[in-house]
Amino acid sequence: MSHLLTLLLLPFSWLYAGVMAVRNWLYDTGRKSSGNFWPVPVLSVGNLRVGGTGKTPHVAWLVHELRRLGQQPAILSRGYGRRTRGYRLGNPRETAETFGDEPLQHYQDFGGQVPVAVCEDRLTGLSKLFALPQVGAVVLDDAYQHRRVQPDFSVLLTEQHRPFYDDYVLPAGRLRESRAGARRADVVIVTKCDRTLDAAQQQEIARRIRRYARPDVPVLFSTYAYAAPVPLAGSAATPAGCGPEIVLLTGIAQPGPLRDYLTRAGYRIVHHAAFPDHHAFTAEEIAGVAAQCGPGRCIFTTQKDATRLLAPALHTEIARLPVFYIPVTVEFLADGAARLRQLLPAASPPHAVV
Repeated sequence: MSHLLTLLLLPFSWLYAGVMAVRNWLYDTGRKSSGNFWPVPVLSVGNLRVGGTGKTPHVAWLVHELRRLGQQPAILSRGYGRRTRGYRLGNPRETAETFGDEPLQHYQDFGGQVPVAVCEDRLTGLSKLFALPQVGAVVLDDAYQHRRVQPDFSVLLTEQHRPFYDDYVLPAGRLRESRAGARRADVVIVTKCDRTLDAAQQQEIARRIRRYARPDVPVLFSTYAYAAPVPLAGSAATPAGCGPEIVLLTGIAQPGPLRDYLTRAGYRIVHHAAFPDHHAFTAEEIAGVAAQCGPGRCIFTTQKDATRLLAPALHTEIARLPVFYIPVTVEFLADGAARLRQLLPAASPPHAVV
C-alpha cells in the first residue's frame, strides 16, 4: 500500500480503532461479560494483524508440549472457510469444506489422538469440549479478539518482518485492533525470524513491543523449520521425489518464507500459482497448474493447502500429478522454548464455569 493511500485511509482506521477500543473497554471494565472460570487451563493463540503470522504451527507446538507435560489438550477453532455451521468434533470423515483447513491439519497431524473441534461460538465449543472426560486443557486457535472468552494464558504472535508496532488499523493497515491490544498478552512471540537475528536486534524488537504490551511481558523469538517433501496421498507422487525444477502451489497469506526456503534448498520455482489464504481450489485451477508441470517437474505445496487438495472434487486431477507438501514446525531462538515451557499454566483442579 502506498504511503499516500495509507494517509488517505487513516481517518477510517481511527474510526475503526475507536469502535474496537470501546468494545475492549466494555470487556475490560466488566460492562460486557466474558467467561473466565474454566475447569481446565484455556490457552489462546492469536495476533493483532490480519494474515499469516504462524498460528497453526505455534498451536501445534503448544499441544505437543502440553502432552509432554502429561496433560491431554484439545484444540478449538472457528473453522474458517468451512461450509458448515455449529459445533463439530473432528473425525476421519471430515474434509476441509466441512471442518476448515487448519483444524483438519491439526486433526491429521495428531492422528486423531487430540480432540479437535470447531465452533463459531467459542463459549459453546468450550462447554462441549469440557464435557469430554479426557480433556485436560484447551488451546484456542485465532481467538485473540474473541473477548467473550478470557483465557488463562494468552499468546500474541507478530512477524519479525511485519511487526504490529509498524502497522496501522484496517483499512490503512492490516491490524484488527490498535497496537494497545498487545497489553492483553501474557507472552509475545516474534515469528518467522531470521536465524541470524542476534541478541542486540532481539532486544530492540522487544523494547518496541513493550511500548504497547505490558513492560514485563516475556518476548520470545521463533523461526520455521521445514522438513523433507512428503508425497500427497492420492497423487502420483512417489517417495523418490523429483528434480530441481518445481511448480509451487499456495493458498496461504504469506508464501514468501516457503519460497525463500525452497530457493535455499536448491529448487528452482519455474511457476508459482499463488491463491488467497484458505482458497478452495477448483478442478480447472488444478488443471492450469498441471499445464506448468512438465517432464521431471513436481508440484510442491504447503501442509495446509494439502488438506484442501484432498477434496473429493479434485481426486481425478490430483491422481495424475506428482504433488508433495512441505511440513513446517516451530523452533525457538536461544532459550525461548525453555522459557515458554515455564510459562505454560499447570493443570488445575476443576472449578465452576460461569
